[in-house]
Amino acid sequence: MYLPRQLISHLYLQLLRSHHPLSPPVLILVALESDALCACRILTALLKRDYIPHKIHPVAGYGDLSRAGEELVRPMQTGNGGSGGVVVCLGVGGLVDLGEILGLSGEDNDNATEEDTGGVEVWVFDARRPWNLANVFGGKTQVLAEIDGNASTVVGRRQQTRGVEKGRVTVSYKNGGGGIVVYDDGDIEEEMEKEREAYCALMEMPEVDEDEEDDDDDEEDQEPPSSTDSRKRKSWSREDDDDENEELQDDEEPPRQRRRSNSNSSIASSPTRVRRTVHDSSNSSRSGTPVSDSPSPARQKQPSARSLRRRLLRMKRKHESVLQQYYSSGTSYSEPISSIMYSLASELGREDNDLLWLAIVGVCSLELGGRTMSGVGVSSASESGGLAGWGGERGERIRQILRDEVHRLNPPDPSERDRDIRGEVTGVIPTTARSPTDKSIRLSPEPRFILVRHWSLYESMLHSPYLASRLHVWTENGRKRLHKLLAKMGISLTQCHQNYTHMDMELKRVLRQRLLKYAPMYGLDGLVPSEASGHAASREGWGFVRCWGWKACLSATDVGVMIGAILEVGPEEVPGAWDAKRLPRIRRAQEGSSGPDDDDADTDPSNLLARFWTAYDALSLTSESPTLLMEALPLAQHLHRAILRTGTSLLSKHQIRHLRAFRIAVVKDGPDVKLFTNPGALTKLALWVAEAIRVQERDRSDTLKIGKRRAAGTPLVLAGLDEDRGLYVVVGTGGGGGVVDFAALSRRREERRKKKEIKEKKRSEREEARVRRAAERAARAEDGEEDEEEESEEEESSESSESESEDEQDMSGNKHLLRNRFGIAFQEVVQETNTRVRIDSFEHCVVEVQKEDLGGFLEALSFRSVVG
Repeated sequence: MYLPRQLISHLYLQLLRSHHPLSPPVLILVALESDALCACRILTALLKRDYIPHKIHPVAGYGDLSRAGEELVRPMQTGNGGSGGVVVCLGVGGLVDLGEILGLSGEDNDNATEEDTGGVEVWVFDARRPWNLANVFGGKTQVLAEIDGNASTVVGRRQQTRGVEKGRVTVSYKNGGGGIVVYDDGDIEEEMEKEREAYCALMEMPEVDEDEEDDDDDEEDQEPPSSTDSRKRKSWSREDDDDENEELQDDEEPPRQRRRSNSNSSIASSPTRVRRTVHDSSNSSRSGTPVSDSPSPARQKQPSARSLRRRLLRMKRKHESVLQQYYSSGTSYSEPISSIMYSLASELGREDNDLLWLAIVGVCSLELGGRTMSGVGVSSASESGGLAGWGGERGERIRQILRDEVHRLNPPDPSERDRDIRGEVTGVIPTTARSPTDKSIRLSPEPRFILVRHWSLYESMLHSPYLASRLHVWTENGRKRLHKLLAKMGISLTQCHQNYTHMDMELKRVLRQRLLKYAPMYGLDGLVPSEASGHAASREGWGFVRCWGWKACLSATDVGVMIGAILEVGPEEVPGAWDAKRLPRIRRAQEGSSGPDDDDADTDPSNLLARFWTAYDALSLTSESPTLLMEALPLAQHLHRAILRTGTSLLSKHQIRHLRAFRIAVVKDGPDVKLFTNPGALTKLALWVAEAIRVQERDRSDTLKIGKRRAAGTPLVLAGLDEDRGLYVVVGTGGGGGVVDFAALSRRREERRKKKEIKEKKRSEREEARVRRAAERAARAEDGEEDEEEESEEEESSESSESESEDEQDMSGNKHLLRNRFGIAFQEVVQETNTRVRIDSFEHCVVEVQKEDLGGFLEALSFRSVVG
């Protein structure tokens, strides 16, 4: 089931009304990601205000999710001694069948009833796509039995939940019965109507044996019999019709009742055959009506069972192809779940500055991790200036809503209004608060630098992925270009090497204007947001800054970088920056998750509970100052220095190979190799390298004057060696909207050519069969069935041509949005080879491969379609 966006508070309000002191606590399963962590903070703030007990359980992957289902969710079921309850999944399980992985599908029960989920209701918030349609349009189904005489036969699955229409939750829905509810961000309601109709139609269809259709086709391909044999076959076919009709009545229930809910179905009447009635000759003579063997017009229009079965099979294949196309399109990202959770708080009237700040940090962290509408990869909006948009125009609309919320919840003081507006118009980057008690959120023209307030200007520019890729800072000439840019802006090396907050005030005031003037000379058009015009509320590309009095001033991007570093690296990497006395919960988590003799606890990336609780405490809403965040600053700087060192080594030593469908690089030596055993850190390194490669290809194409397609770039596979566990962590990144997979395109063209040849061959065979049957139609008494078959064949050919034209249109119109298909390609390689691969991450483009099997794995992967 899915909950429409306009009813986002419906289930929460029902939970609030039905809550009592004996109610079980709400179980929150949280992915180890910044966006999910911010959403968890917003949700727990709402639950605390309403005095609803809750329990947080971090989940690192599908293995942890399955264990959580076995240890925490199944005991909540009424059939296992529990009393039901609510399970909230934040960034968890949107791509898999949660009913199966959490043990809620009720497969062990032979008589499936409405109590399949045992009173457990699962709320799913996830930004990953594609959805698992069993969660979206299923979630709570039951098997019904229709009575036919003395036999009870299961005829299919139907949704019988009150208040649910074809998977859509309505206002009349009441919780308490259990089920899986997906929170819609608007995509399901607006863009998935075709998938919804196909899924519901398949759920209502009867089981059809496709082998019988193949047997019928084989019979038609045989030589046509003589007229005598034809007349004999007519009498046999009548007997066969009667026998098949009796079998239908005894063994199968006609599918007429299941097809009524499908408005697009052509099967609206019963498929039971109309038996021919032979009039008694005496009655005919008395009435004076001559006896005629020719059927009536009404009987001629009645389709046969075989024709109806063919129609049903065609419709089934058509609906299955719709779902298959949806699943095979590749992964992508939609609206951040922290933004959806803030919408829930706003609908409840609970929004404030703290919750708004968490939503802003969650949105920015999604951008920092390369989560785009084309999956994990370089954003296609990276040239537009300001922050790279995770969702193009839609992402910018959401950021504009957040800017409006900032102005609504943080109105300037009347006495300082003119000064505040002047500061925003001139574009000065704020580094201090307005007063000792100032905790407001402000807009800021943030340049695309890393930790600019907490680093020197030179270090911040050097470690910026956007600037580094375009200046080629991994080379000596690239460093010289950076020095020339600073010299043209009139900033000496002495000034830019000291902390930004200690720079000359005049230089900080004119920094943005000089960047706008000189950055385009070096291809850095999107380094800072465009000039401000009009009211401050319409600042496209501007970032967000929050101050905690005189104690700290942080931008949302800075907080996202720090939280990401805590989750991806861990406090143990920089021991001098952390005080063990402040982290008792971390040590308890480490002791509870691993035994005292477990030496691999610190090296295992799945053991991330300590990092989760550190990041959770760092986002505390009750703290008067972001102390833990500021202590994580050295950790974030350490991570980005390692990314620059390792990326420079890969590019300068030409360690990146170009395979058929993607580029490949392996990190197996160097001082930072252990750091990149974490999938998050490895993904950021891959994005840094992919951005550099894309800019190199674009510059090369401009020099050689070749087509834009070649300059778009290719996907990248990056492998990091984990020597302690004897495996490689492999991540596959796309390139956003600019990626073109030439190997995949050539394969698709070849497949379309072969399909076209097969269709042409079948069409010619059907034409020959029509010519052979034309000679017999005059002698046959029953030509209604043949006409029906001919009509169905014409419909089939028209449908195939339409699907082919849609294929062509999809290939030509969606080249700008090729999605990341590494997850599908990884699964294909695992199924067809003997490589030892572990797919456990919620990000399906991340896998673990045994050290000895990496070569064979990459070789098989090079023949797969990795974007689509």
